[in-house]
Amino acid sequence: MQGTRLLIGCEATWSFGWSLVLLGFFSGALLGLSFLREDFLGGYASQRRRLVRLGHVALVALGLVNVVVSLAPTSAFARGDARFVAPLLMLGSLSMPIACFLTAWRASLRPLFALPVVALLAAVALLAFHVSAPAGWATSGVSP
Repeated sequence: MQGTRLLIGCEATWSFGWSLVLLGFFSGALLGLSFLREDFLGGYASQRRRLVRLGHVALVALGLVNVVVSLAPTSAFARGDARFVAPLLMLGSLSMPIACFLTAWRASLRPLFALPVVALLAAVALLAFHVSAPAGWATSGVSP
């Protein structure tokens, strides 16, 4: 199909996204080995355990967001600022679970969350306001 060439570097974003999903599944499996222990990471409602669960879920969810972005046609990223979407998304997607796991280990590392939050907000803002929808996007679906 003409006009549906994938974003330059999409292979990296695609592979990166699926790698995060795989890491999320592995971390979930490791967590699952001990989840029945009442005292695991301070108990079910402890902040440590919630942060570890959040890191595990962030791996899967943000990995899938990377996969979705990798499927966007190149024409959607025609503006100059849009070239920063993938790197910012990848930075935020990797640093968010790391911040979760490190903060679960040491509460004093909580300021690390600034990096993934800023990177992900910037990536989504660029997507929302600087990336053009592919030609025919709004008219190609089923009409209401």
